[in-house]
Amino acid sequence: MPPTHRVAFLGAGTVGAAAIRRLQNVPGLALSAALVRDLDVPRDLGTRPPRLTTDADAAIAGADVVVDVMGGVEVATELMARAAASGARLVSANKAALAERWDVWGPLVRAGRVGFEAAVMAGTPVVGPLAGALRGSSPIALHALLNGTCAYLIERLEAGTAFDVALAEAQRLGYAEADPALDVDGVDAAHKLTLLARMCALPELAWDEVRRDVRGVRGLGPALVADIAARGARVRLVASLWSDGARWRVAVRPVALPADHALVLARSGKNALLYRGDAVGEVVISGPGAGAEATASGVVADVLDAVAGRPGPVPPERSVPAPAEASAADDFEPIEVA
Repeated sequence: MPPTHRVAFLGAGTVGAAAIRRLQNVPGLALSAALVRDLDVPRDLGTRPPRLTTDADAAIAGADVVVDVMGGVEVATELMARAAASGARLVSANKAALAERWDVWGPLVRAGRVGFEAAVMAGTPVVGPLAGALRGSSPIALHALLNGTCAYLIERLEAGTAFDVALAEAQRLGYAEADPALDVDGVDAAHKLTLLARMCALPELAWDEVRRDVRGVRGLGPALVADIAARGARVRLVASLWSDGARWRVAVRPVALPADHALVLARSGKNALLYRGDAVGEVVISGPGAGAEATASGVVADVLDAVAGRPGPVPPERSVPAPAEASAADDFEPIEVA
């Protein structure tokens, strides 16, 4: 009989529960434990749930694969580092921890011990392509729509809804948190951009360097969006990696794009990645960037790779030189907001 791989979860919220349901009938897997804050909270964990515990050490003990879907930065990083020290493979949907604590995560990622496809664009594959097929080209630029909350808010502004009203709608519908700052101020997109830039060109990119040039959609209003639309353009919150002709630049900011731009034509509510490489030209990947089932799909794929012994995605061994010619898109018009 093939060995049974023990899989432990840090967190069993909506994403964790969806991944647990998808994994519980996979041959050769045993869902050993799930760390939760409250044992009494009702959860839909299917017919073969893992043992729930509030003891982190008990959750991790003996696991072959440990999955972080708990969020947060410091506690999650500490627990996953302890799991790695015990020999476990790691799977993480935690973009904030991966972005901000690269001092811990970087060596593990470079060793191929971490799967983190679900940390960027949920189950839509972008990390794998950047670490795989697209590495045959030298990167020229990368631009992406990475936050569904901001996309929804911009859609409502286009319909003439005031920003505060649109935000309240998003919160009521569950698209935005009670404290929406991470989404609305561009920090969530910046976390994801940090991971994409590391996999594409800058393996040692520091979070603080990305954080310096981040602006969200707060301050946009329907009148400004309508004025831009009257000129035949559309507003999008774009996360970018590009060359200014001397060095790589990274930024998250609202821009006006031509109505026929690939990032405008991406289906409503979808995330999208536009990659430009010297050999492949322009590649666009679009799909769901959030949602419990979509994110669980990415988590499950990484777990299956881990138990099969396939290494996780690794960044380039060294930084890729920036193109000598400026590669910022000529058709990106920065939007200044109050």
